[in-house]
Amino acid sequence: MFYKQTIIIIASVFLMTNYLTAESKSIDLNKLNGNWHLRIMDGMEVRKARAILDFNIGRMKLTGFDGCNRIGGTLEKNSGINISVSTLLSTRMACREHIHSWVSKRLHETIKDGFGITENRRNGVDGITIKSPSHNLFFKKMGN
Repeated sequence: MFYKQTIIIIASVFLMTNYLTAESKSIDLNKLNGNWHLRIMDGMEVRKARAILDFNIGRMKLTGFDGCNRIGGTLEKNSGINISVSTLLSTRMACREHIHSWVSKRLHETIKDGFGITENRRNGVDGITIKSPSHNLFFKKMGN
């Protein structure tokens, strides 16, 4: 009995790993152009924070809203982690609720650390995942 349970667990882990890997692929940077709404941050549903990133790849600019403040910066493509922002500019308004400050802090950390971007699907929604050494963020393109 123990042997069968172990085989089932190993098979389940293998299938889930392959399923998640198959759902994720690298992205052509030109597909990033436009507004992206943050939906999941580090496994937590955060749509209520209304954080948005707007990529302009032609100008290599990033603008948006972190849940509390407007943000902006110049994107830089580098070798290790795909993209970084040298200086992230932000307005300095107070956050309304805890979820807003939680999202704002982690979004800033992700952008400052540098991040990779992949296309993937979560909970039946197509989007992108921005992954830094510290955080994992899932965005859905607005208007889609």
